[in-house]
Amino acid sequence: MENEKGASSSTFKMGNSAQERSLPYVPDCYAVPPSYEPRDALDSKSESVPTIDISRLKGSDDERRGVIQEIRLACQSFGFFQIVNHGIDQSILDDALAVAKGFFELPAKEKNKFMSNDVYAPVRYTTSLKDGLDKTQFWRIFLKHYAHPLHRWIHLWPQNPPEYREKIGKFCEEVRILSLEIMGAITESLGLGRDYMSSRMSENGMQVMAVNCYPPCPDPKTALGLPPHSDYSCITILLQNLTGLEIFDLTAHGGSGRWVHVPEVKGVLKVHIGDHVEVLSNGLYKSVIHKVTLNEEKTRISLASLHSLGMDDKMSVPCQLVNDENPVRYRESSFNDFLGFLVKNDISQGDRFIDTLRIKD
Repeated sequence: MENEKGASSSTFKMGNSAQERSLPYVPDCYAVPPSYEPRDALDSKSESVPTIDISRLKGSDDERRGVIQEIRLACQSFGFFQIVNHGIDQSILDDALAVAKGFFELPAKEKNKFMSNDVYAPVRYTTSLKDGLDKTQFWRIFLKHYAHPLHRWIHLWPQNPPEYREKIGKFCEEVRILSLEIMGAITESLGLGRDYMSSRMSENGMQVMAVNCYPPCPDPKTALGLPPHSDYSCITILLQNLTGLEIFDLTAHGGSGRWVHVPEVKGVLKVHIGDHVEVLSNGLYKSVIHKVTLNEEKTRISLASLHSLGMDDKMSVPCQLVNDENPVRYRESSFNDFLGFLVKNDISQGDRFIDTLRIKD
């Protein structure tokens, strides 16, 4: 067999990837070229990431207006914010992280029951982005599954660990309620009212869980867990056990931007603005570009709950945000359109769904 260190990406397929096998080196197909991946992120202590006390949405009118303004500013400047006092019990968060970690510790034959490279599959276990097809591979293992309505999908989820369905299901239910509250605040901040999206998202909206595992990497400076990308969703709510998330601050360096480490504080959840809120806002809010760095000694687990409209429900720019000075800047699209994009494109090389939606002047 060809020397593994110089092997092509097709050598490392699902169930046999470098990260699953805990190889003591990083094969060449995982190495991210320095020209493609600048590594100049600020230390988390030197940069302030917006943190919002979301409980104030239920306070007085003045308190709510204050939070709405904070969300508006965060969506405009970062496309990202952290939330505290979100109302989800810490035990639910801890249990979800623990049972997710337990899944990835199962024997390969148990995990491989869900192995699939089909992006349309409602439950799939895989590695990297598109195994054997990506030009660059990534040091990641993940289980992705649909979560709303829960009763429709939960019977397809793993039965092992025995508490997986119960613990992840509870987390999904709680974070979904939270997502609707946050989306209401976002639409209110755009002047559309808090109920503008509520019926479309609460009844027929999609919730997709990406349960991620980033094993220890022998050379974290060479590889990445995920490349720079933005989420297709309206919003993503993220829970993680370790640092590793970095976001791109578009406003730094006079608009040239800079990467920023997101600090990890127990119990804090992260909110990513996705491509479909960028469309909804007609470009006023930007979907956050983010990536995942690696740890040499510890395994990072993250639970990303992606919330969007229904599979074929099109997101479009509201007429309320369009006038002669601000014409429609985005084409309408659906979650299904994104899946079609994912099949045909390689996001490891910088392809972004949102770029296909922008209408050129």
